[in-house]
Amino acid sequence: MGILRNLFNKQPGGGNNHDIAKTSEMLDEDLYWSIVAASLAHSDDQDAREEFLIKRLKQLSPKEMIGFRLRTDKLLHDTYNSEMWCAAYIINGGCSDDGFEYFRCWVISRGKEVYYNAKENPDSLISQLNEDEIYEFESFWYIPNEAFERITGKDLYDFIDDETFKFKEGQYPTIEFNWQEEEPDSMKEICPNLFAAKWVDN
Repeated sequence: MGILRNLFNKQPGGGNNHDIAKTSEMLDEDLYWSIVAASLAHSDDQDAREEFLIKRLKQLSPKEMIGFRLRTDKLLHDTYNSEMWCAAYIINGGCSDDGFEYFRCWVISRGKEVYYNAKENPDSLISQLNEDEIYEFESFWYIPNEAFERITGKDLYDFIDDETFKFKEGQYPTIEFNWQEEEPDSMKEICPNLFAAKWVDN
């Protein structure tokens, strides 16, 4: 893919590491989704996709690797809501705080169309149900961190400009839940198709 370029190719592993500056700039969204799409075309196995994505991100500049992580954080921020949590709870038979993060990483990893459809209506994730699918993708969140460390030997977190980037974990909006696990019908109302396919009343 021509747009996946190595801007730090003066030496193997990326040169000019000393020039890395803190940034709050997200990766171009078209480039971001093209990388995710390439990983889906490569494999549906999460381990294989993880290594594929690490290799792809290593072709970017360090700033762009940071930008990939920041773009992911923004997409996570934008789907931190009651309806998406309801979908996660139904699909996975329960959902903790951490589990909700990893679920949304999985949603992002399914590509642009799946993500935006789910953002509009989480019940649309019925299209992604598969007996062999794992509905969490924790390591997706950390792929740019791994690529960054392999190239620069540094910690990506040290180069995020926390003063200006406001979409990270810990700065999410407050959720007012419009469903309750003790009231299954409240979940069914939000995600009727997922509820019919996945809900088991214990």
